[in-house]
Amino acid sequence: MTEIKDRTECPQNDTQKYWPVMTLYERFEHVITIIISIIIAIVIVFALLQLVREVYFLVISGVFTPLDHRVFQIVFGMIMTLLIAMEFKHSILKVLDRKSHIIQARGVVMIALLALSRKLIILDFSETSPSKLAALGFVILVLAIVHYILKRNDLMQSKEAA
Repeated sequence: MTEIKDRTECPQNDTQKYWPVMTLYERFEHVITIIISIIIAIVIVFALLQLVREVYFLVISGVFTPLDHRVFQIVFGMIMTLLIAMEFKHSILKVLDRKSHIIQARGVVMIALLALSRKLIILDFSETSPSKLAALGFVILVLAIVHYILKRNDLMQSKEAA
């Protein structure tokens, strides 16, 4: 694949290439995926605007001190929400690029791990019960193991195919 700066023409995407040979259901699935992708993009833009607005008001009001735990929780919770939405959009774009079918399990697990990481960032540990923290830790551990197994399985399948 050539680098963007070296391109002389726009590469044909796989949708244009395969549309004539797609079944009706594959076309339906593709159109729905495009609609979902657009909706997620709109959500990401609004979330980004809300983040910019929030940081702006924190800076203007003089409350913005990154070392303040509460400010850190608010700002990084919003940033993590954006990252989760972008990872979700990325998994949808793989479907549009015909690189995978529907949603891959590993992507869903990654999104869940990001969501739990966000939860840990915004969590007030002084007000959270030890059992809830243990449960969150257990779920994160299980998801990490599942992610590792899925990734290892993907690597083994790609070696077998080669």
